[in-house]
Amino acid sequence: MFYHAHNGSVRVGNSEMDYISFGNGDKNLIMLPGLGDGLSTVKGMALVFSIMYRIYAKKFTVYVFSRKNHLQEGYSTRKMAKDHAEAMAVLGISKADILGISQGGMIAQYLAIDYPDLVNKLILAVTSAKPNELIKKVVGVWIEMAMQGNYKDLIIDTAEKSYSEKYLKKYRKIYPFIGRIGKPKSFQRFLIQAASCISHNSYAELNKIVCPALVIGGDCDKIVGTTAASAIAENINQSELFIYHGLGHGLYEEAKDFNERVLNFLIR
Repeated sequence: MFYHAHNGSVRVGNSEMDYISFGNGDKNLIMLPGLGDGLSTVKGMALVFSIMYRIYAKKFTVYVFSRKNHLQEGYSTRKMAKDHAEAMAVLGISKADILGISQGGMIAQYLAIDYPDLVNKLILAVTSAKPNELIKKVVGVWIEMAMQGNYKDLIIDTAEKSYSEKYLKKYRKIYPFIGRIGKPKSFQRFLIQAASCISHNSYAELNKIVCPALVIGGDCDKIVGTTAASAIAENINQSELFIYHGLGHGLYEEAKDFNERVLNFLIR
């Protein structure tokens, strides 16, 4: 298959965890996606991801982990990190570079804090180390929408708060069609993960991260705020900070040089 794309699952505790892999490099790169994982896991997405992120395929074997399939109430970002560490052990991954996006970045923080021997380099994009009023407000609205089963407004509000006006002019054309496909049978998975975002607080432990880290933010982030990235970078000893001007929470999709920037950090 394209770039050796593979769809798989791994047993973690009492549940399965969906993952995908691609690439044939001799280094491991693990990607941890954001809160969208609460609506749909990466199951069956190996080919799509292998094409989207093919820039990494020559130098890395890339894994993208979802959260496990069955989540319990109170499932925290720290517990998620523990499960990812277990999944790495089952798959024979003794060390990897970690790229965490949004909620995935929250989980990645705890991977680096609690399992430093597993993490070579760390990239934290559009994420936060502690809850702030903006995160509580935005995610709180999403929780209300999910509890009402309002999938269309949830997706639209996420887009409106993630992307630049230039990008939204194109994206808004599909708004009338949102909600017809992709709606999950239950929002329970999303609600549990959303709650973990609001309660996440690794700030006081960031100094335990000993690996080199690249922290990326946007100065128009309407979800985690514009100071979350700098607050993280200031408290990690071996950190670099890069801020995209004019972009927000969806910068990892909008910024044409995002993946190249990450790759340059990883291979140098």
